[in-house]
Amino acid sequence: MEQRIILETDRLLLREMNIDDFDALYKVLADRDIMQHYPYTFDEKRVRDWIERNMNRYHDNGFGLWAVCLKDTREMIGDCGLTLQNIEGEMLPEIGYHIRADHQRKGYAKEAAAAVRDWAFANTDYPAIYSYCKYTNIGSYKTAESIGMHFEKEYPDPDNKITHVSVIFRGEVNVE
Repeated sequence: MEQRIILETDRLLLREMNIDDFDALYKVLADRDIMQHYPYTFDEKRVRDWIERNMNRYHDNGFGLWAVCLKDTREMIGDCGLTLQNIEGEMLPEIGYHIRADHQRKGYAKEAAAAVRDWAFANTDYPAIYSYCKYTNIGSYKTAESIGMHFEKEYPDPDNKITHVSVIFRGEVNVE
């Protein structure tokens, strides 16, 4: 299938994902350690649904979670992108990311998320971009902070118990 590249960084390519990415994405989303802060464990059906949902987002919104691939090998190591998420009852643009365990702590999530942040401000009219996660997911909100986001709020949520929200406003980042 065609793999349309959306973003390129020093070490990564972010491209539209497709069903051919199932095996690579399954290694990420079905990993209990990576997804320990998520409301449920992913099985094969949920991974397929995830891919299809993002393919629909590309068509409907012009964005979604994209495949994160190593530039030198083109190997998919996770996903990162922009989606519209329900954050305390409001549909807001949110940067999400998941990186395979053997590629964590190498700065890939930060690199991909910073590129998505810049893409979002350059290609949309959103005044702010958010990131949200379960309050115990320190790694996720530290990644958000590493790209200039800051604490916005926490609120009770049946899926996460407490959801932690980070935000960055358009005027807080220089985008060309």
